[in-house]
Amino acid sequence: MMRAFAELYAALDETTRTNEKVAALARYLAAAPPADAAWALYFLSGRKPRQVIGSRRLSEWAIEASGTPAWLFGECYDAVGDFAETVALLLADTPPAGSASARAGLAFWIEERLLPLREANEATQRAAVLQAWSELDQPQRFLWNKLITGGFRVGVSQRLVVRALAQVSGVEDTVIAHRLMGDWVPSADWYRGLLAGERADADVSRPYPFFLAHPLEDDPASLGAPEEWQAEWKWDGIRAQLIRRAGRSFLWSRGEELITERFPELAEAAARLPDGTVLDGEVLPFRDGAVLPFSQLQRRIGRKQLTRKILAEVPVALFAYDLLEAEGRDLRSAPLHERRARLEQTLDAGNDALRLSPLVAGRTWEELAAARERSREVNAEGLMLKRRGSPYRVGRVRGDWWKWKVAPYTVDAVLIYAQRGSGKRASLYTDYTFGVWAGDTLVPFARAYSGLTDAEIREVDAFVRRNTVEQFGPVRTVRPELVFELAFEGLQPSTRHKAGIAVRFPRILRWRRDKPPREADTLEMVRAMLREG
Repeated sequence: MMRAFAELYAALDETTRTNEKVAALARYLAAAPPADAAWALYFLSGRKPRQVIGSRRLSEWAIEASGTPAWLFGECYDAVGDFAETVALLLADTPPAGSASARAGLAFWIEERLLPLREANEATQRAAVLQAWSELDQPQRFLWNKLITGGFRVGVSQRLVVRALAQVSGVEDTVIAHRLMGDWVPSADWYRGLLAGERADADVSRPYPFFLAHPLEDDPASLGAPEEWQAEWKWDGIRAQLIRRAGRSFLWSRGEELITERFPELAEAAARLPDGTVLDGEVLPFRDGAVLPFSQLQRRIGRKQLTRKILAEVPVALFAYDLLEAEGRDLRSAPLHERRARLEQTLDAGNDALRLSPLVAGRTWEELAAARERSREVNAEGLMLKRRGSPYRVGRVRGDWWKWKVAPYTVDAVLIYAQRGSGKRASLYTDYTFGVWAGDTLVPFARAYSGLTDAEIREVDAFVRRNTVEQFGPVRTVRPELVFELAFEGLQPSTRHKAGIAVRFPRILRWRRDKPPREADTLEMVRAMLREG
C-alpha cells in the first residue's frame, strides 16, 4: 500500500539511530509486494523521475483545492519551508474518499498515476492531481507531493538499504550492493532477481560499489608502521570506474552516473585494455605532463556539447589507482599490494589517457607529512593512506583507507547578507554571504551555511532581524558587525564573482567574537593566497 511506504518514510525521518532505520527498512521490504519494493528502492537509492508538473501549477491547484488565498499560501510556505508539506497541511481537513486506489500500492501510484502525467495536457494533469489529493490522507498526500515534484529525500544511506536487503534475503551485502549499481528499471522481476541466491549477473556495464575513505584526524603514527601503508595523492577530480567488458567501454562516476560520452578520449583509450578489466581512479584535467586545477575540469562538466576547442583546451586522463577486475575475475578480495602489482602490469605505458596514479614515497610519517604539505604543488588535496593488505570493501568502512588532507585555506570575513534557509530552517536566517575589505568597502567573497551550532544560528538569526539595513526580495543586508573564520579547499580566478575569485567548498569554522570588523582580511590578502597556491 501507498500507506506502508508513507509510514516507512516517516519512520526513517523520525530517527537518527542506524539500527532503527535498518529495522524499519527490513520490515517494509519483507512485507511489500515485489513491485512496490522495487519502486521503494528506486527512490531510497537516490533515483527519481524528473519533475512531472511545475510548482507554479501545483501551487495554483492547491490554492484552489484548499480555498486558501494566494497571499496566505505564500505566508504558509515561507513558514513551513517545504512545498510538499505546505500543500499536505493545507489539505489536511479534506477527508480521504476511501476509494480502492487509495488502498493501492506504491507501484500503482507511480506507474498508473504519476508517470502518465508526463505526456498529459494541463487539464488532465489538474484533474489527476486533484483526484489524488482527494483520495489520500495527509501523510500519503505529503509523500505523493514529494514524488510528483521530484523532491523525495530521506535520511538513509545506500549502505543501510543494502544491510536491510541482505537481512531480508540472506544474500551477502557485497552482492546486493553490486546488483544495485548502474542502470536498472524497477519492476517485480528485477526485485526478485536482486534477492536471488543464485544469479548470473550478465549486465556487462555494471560497476562495483566504491570503497570510500574516512578523514584522518589523529596522528598518523597511530596507524602503526609506515611500511604497512601505501601513500598516494588525494586527487581533486571525478572519482570513476572504467569498465572494459564484452568489447565495450563504460565510465561510471561515484554518483552512479554513466559519463562515457562526456569523456570520449577515455572511452577510446579503454579499447586498448584487456577484456574483463575494471579500473578505479580519478578523472583529472591533464595537459603537458601536469594535472590542472579542478576549475578546468568544471569547464567541461558545464558544457552541454563538447566542441573540439574545449576538448583541446582541457584534455583529461584517468589516473588509475586500483584494479577491481582482471580477465573477468573479481579481484576485490585480494590484498591491495597484489591489486596494485596487477594494475601496473595492466596499464600500457604509452596510453597517455590512462595513467598509473603515482605512489608517494616516505619511509617515516615525518617524510610523508612533508610530502603532504607539497600537495597543492601537484593540484592534490593531500594524501590517501591505504593499508597494503586491505581488500577493496564496499562503502565507507573505517580502518583501511584514510584521506589525510592538507589544512584548508582560511579567511576572516564579515557577514554582509543573509537569507532564510530551507526545510526545517525555513524560518531562520541561515544562508550567509561574507565580505572582505577592498579599501573601505566590503566586497562579497563567499557564501556559506554550515558550521554553526543550533544555538549560534538562533543568535545570528536574532542579529539579522535586529540589524537589517536593506531588503531585496529574500535577501537582507545587515550591519557589518559579525566576523567569522571561513575555511575552503581552493581558490580560482573568476569573472563571474565581484571579488574576481571563486572559492571551493566554503564553510564556517568559527565565530570570531574576539575580532572587530575592521580587522577582517582584505581582498589583496586573498589574491596573494591565490598567487601562492
